[in-house]
Amino acid sequence: MNPKYLSAMWAAFAPTLGNHLWQSTIFAIAAGLLTLVLRKNRARTRYWLWLAASVKFLIPFSLLVVMGSNLPWPRHYAGLKPGSYFAMEEFSQPFTPPAISMISRSAPTIVTPTMPHLLPALLIAVWLGGFLVVLFAWYVRWRRICVAVREAVAMQGGREVEALRRLERLVGMPKQIELRMSRASLEPGIFGIARSVLVWPERISEHLEDAHLNAILAHELWHVRRRDNLVAAIHMLVEAIFWFHPLVWWLGARLVEERERACDEEVLASGSERRVYAESILKTCEFCVEFPLACLSGVTGADLKQRILRIMTERVALKLDWGRKLLLTMAGLLAVASPFVFGALNATERQAGSQTPNTPHSYEYEVASIKPNSSGTNMVRLMFSPDGLTATNGTLQMFINAAYRIDDNQIFGGPSWLKSDHYDIEAKMDSATADALHNLSEEQARIERQRMLQALLADRFKLTIHRETRELPIYALVIAKNGPKLQEAKPGDTYPNGIKGPDGHAGTGMMFMNGRGSVTGQGIPISDLVRLLSRQLGRKVEDKTGLTGKYDLTLQWTPDESQGAMFKGPSPEPQGSASPPPPEASGPSIFTALEEKLGLKLESQKGPVETLVIDHVEKPSEN
Repeated sequence: MNPKYLSAMWAAFAPTLGNHLWQSTIFAIAAGLLTLVLRKNRARTRYWLWLAASVKFLIPFSLLVVMGSNLPWPRHYAGLKPGSYFAMEEFSQPFTPPAISMISRSAPTIVTPTMPHLLPALLIAVWLGGFLVVLFAWYVRWRRICVAVREAVAMQGGREVEALRRLERLVGMPKQIELRMSRASLEPGIFGIARSVLVWPERISEHLEDAHLNAILAHELWHVRRRDNLVAAIHMLVEAIFWFHPLVWWLGARLVEERERACDEEVLASGSERRVYAESILKTCEFCVEFPLACLSGVTGADLKQRILRIMTERVALKLDWGRKLLLTMAGLLAVASPFVFGALNATERQAGSQTPNTPHSYEYEVASIKPNSSGTNMVRLMFSPDGLTATNGTLQMFINAAYRIDDNQIFGGPSWLKSDHYDIEAKMDSATADALHNLSEEQARIERQRMLQALLADRFKLTIHRETRELPIYALVIAKNGPKLQEAKPGDTYPNGIKGPDGHAGTGMMFMNGRGSVTGQGIPISDLVRLLSRQLGRKVEDKTGLTGKYDLTLQWTPDESQGAMFKGPSPEPQGSASPPPPEASGPSIFTALEEKLGLKLESQKGPVETLVIDHVEKPSEN
């Protein structure tokens, strides 16, 4: 696999893994705090808490978050942004950067991370090696038990079988357990999950009195009744996958401890004497020379000294009172509901950022015509006039650029025809709307025209979007080492020989681009140049020059073949003005031209970029 591709995939996956491990760790700590509260209650309650903490490692909360975000929450809640959403996001996902690098659905370009390309492969190799080592260790132990069970002889009679059948009725076992006599040096234990087999060491009965025998057999039957081997297998899987996390192994020790303690409590509750039961465990330990195996639920697990002391001295464990039952219920509901609530808040956040076809606007076009353009020419035009909008040979992506004042690299999602199908738009507003726009300031009028175009796209293209902030490569426009070379525009200059607008008059704030590689501006702010550069480079450009004036400029460069074909924006395009000559093929790059002609420099960086994600769009009907 390509190391760069693997590195990019790891950069996208690593925060998710970090968040999952963090969430699982916090969940385990919370479970541990609950076990402290319930330390005087029955061991089986604490056992299930530790099991929940183990299983959490296999179930990422992100699944519940996705489920919660996809539920049909009422639309009128879309405007809400609960403060708890931000606190939950910071606490539950600390490894998620403020803006997440993602792969565009419409342009599968992978942002190459700065980490060494071999590091992800090395980490994956280390994890895989540990995973295989743990699996192999479990396999070796499992094979030893399999061999012992296969070589064991089924017992049909004897005091062991009689005692087992009597205890099965007492414990309430749904079916009989097969008892096999083994010559291996193993402790008595239950093997198997779906079909349980009790492995009984040969000659151990000679060392046990009937009371001891009954206590040991009762202990093993409770292992079967509680399905402890299934739980052990689940945690073994957790240990194999997350072998690198110390907490996983600590959870395994807690599970074994509470598992044996829970069985001890059940045996004592069924009538066995404490002294006899403790003696039966000690006699079993004296007979066996092997340590218990994780894939076999035996009788000698957990810390033997503490266990015997607990059996002999502790009082009967308390049952859960209503207060502790309520505590456990609330904790369980909180653990399950929190991700759903987080997903719901995320859904309302997305709804709040979405634009719908019915979004009301103070200004709107009275009539609009949208027709496909199949001319095949490269001439693209989009022009706002005092009473309307005219666009020729434009793509929907170009219209989105103009409507939301955003560049191609900031648009994610959508079908392929977003950039390939061309349309002509002719939209007109009534005289009252045109007069109202005329009375607004220049900036207010620009904003209202954008909203009008947004409403038109939502109505005719059924366009719905939501906004996201993502970390993407950007350029910072800064002043070069030798200082700026821009010519500041003269106040009141009407440019009689300059670029003329659609009304035939020349003035400030106009920029003209002939094809690619040549631009002329008169009385424009740096922000207009920044937008032009963003479109040409296919990457957001941030103004860090600190220049606040308006400037005249002429810039020529040799376009890179990977750059966009034309300048596509809402700036007025004059008619009949003289076109500057096209740049020579051997001319400077746009980076060199900026520094030599304007005294400005582009620096490559990474930073948060507001993006639009297209949720739905349709081709318009002709009219």
